[in-house]
Amino acid sequence: MSGRTPFPAAVVSVVATALLGACGGGATPHGPAAQPVTVVTLKAAPVTLTRELPARTNAYLIAEVRPQVSGIVQKRLFTEGGVVEAGQPLYQIDDSSYQAEYASARASLARAEATLNSARLNAARSAELAKVDAVSQQDSENATAALLQAEADVKLAQASVRSSGIVLDYARIVSPISGRIGKSSVTQGALVTANQADALATVQQLDPIYVDATASSTELLALRRELAAGTLTSAVRSVPVAIVLEDGSTYAHGGKLTFADVTVDPTTGTFLLRVLVPNPDHLLMPGMYVRAVFSIGTRENAILVPQQGIARDPKGKTTALVVGADNKVVLREVQVSRTIGSQWLIEGGLAAGDRVIVQGVQKVRAGSLVQVTEAQD
Repeated sequence: MSGRTPFPAAVVSVVATALLGACGGGATPHGPAAQPVTVVTLKAAPVTLTRELPARTNAYLIAEVRPQVSGIVQKRLFTEGGVVEAGQPLYQIDDSSYQAEYASARASLARAEATLNSARLNAARSAELAKVDAVSQQDSENATAALLQAEADVKLAQASVRSSGIVLDYARIVSPISGRIGKSSVTQGALVTANQADALATVQQLDPIYVDATASSTELLALRRELAAGTLTSAVRSVPVAIVLEDGSTYAHGGKLTFADVTVDPTTGTFLLRVLVPNPDHLLMPGMYVRAVFSIGTRENAILVPQQGIARDPKGKTTALVVGADNKVVLREVQVSRTIGSQWLIEGGLAAGDRVIVQGVQKVRAGSLVQVTEAQD
């Protein structure tokens, strides 16, 4: 019988582990697993650049109605807030005295015409008698002079009739333009005076209507530089203007830029842009605050990146995480100019074909190995 003592089980286990390790040749542990991320592959495409500016609406035409003769208002001939046509009567002023002046002028004309008829007969008679030397040369010349004076008196009387007729017509105040009229500042029985300072009412033409926006002069300089450099391919005047209402909705009718002021306001550094907008339903009223969206030009080879793919550090530096050809992350410093919808317009640092991480940004950093999935449109 053998007297060997068996090895403890723990010792056998340690020896077996050492032998297996020697046979394995010292294998290294696995590296970190690739992190899944979602990327957007950038493409160059034409993009229309817009600029949204604050604006106010103004009537296309404004006429302040004032009396051109003095008198008592007999009637108001319109409905306040209604639509009036050019030439429509608005007020009737007591015209009794003007009627009398007109009648007197017509009577003076009739007398002058009667005198002219008599002078014409006398001149004709004198001319016939002068042929046979029945009247003196002096009498014939006097008859001719009387005829000329009578003709001048008729012309003077006719002018007086026209003048008094115009004054009489002024007693009936009419609308100078078509449009919507506001409230009346006078009532029946009020005394008004010719060319008074206060308007009786105001008529405004609202279709079309003006939208006046203000733009910074620095923006204008930048725009002109881009146009001169060929970065933008179309000018401001070649595209329409969209109007955004106070509730955020877009107005149904687009406008057209008709005027750009040539003077910059020295107190604000801005200049005026005037847009003409159709207003058939009178939805836009003078004084409303709106926003005018100008299409300032087209960038032919624009690069857009979703906003979630761009980061900004505390120092204001803008960066993006880009996946290289080896599926490793590269930190790229980029330059952006403006947002277009939910994307940034890239001015530098990125190019078409770059793969920018838009999801999973928090899980990776520069040098990380990633597993790429393309974002769905």
